[in-house]
Amino acid sequence: MKIKKGDKVKILSGKDKGKIGKVLQVFSVFDKVSVEGLNLLIKHMRPRKQGEKGQRIEFPAPLPLAKVALVCPKCGKAGRVGFKYLELIVGAEKKRKKIRICKKCRQEID
Repeated sequence: MKIKKGDKVKILSGKDKGKIGKVLQVFSVFDKVSVEGLNLLIKHMRPRKQGEKGQRIEFPAPLPLAKVALVCPKCGKAGRVGFKYLELIVGAEKKRKKIRICKKCRQEID
């Protein structure tokens, strides 16, 4: 997955186009992300007990991954994400670690 929980993303289309927020949740099965304070929907809750009032709850609805772009922490621009492998030597064996990179500035994100 190219976007992880805690990343800053920019909304590319929709009612919150151009806004930047932090990823709260990633739904990898559905290819959707939930962004803090953006794409807010209102859910009306009925009263559960006698004498209790109903309420309106605002919550961030999930957005498709195609509608968000990762904001690079190094250059500060929204762009695409690529992957690169690093060769690590641990003891006598070689290990490969997969890291995310910004396609614009070629700096590693993780």
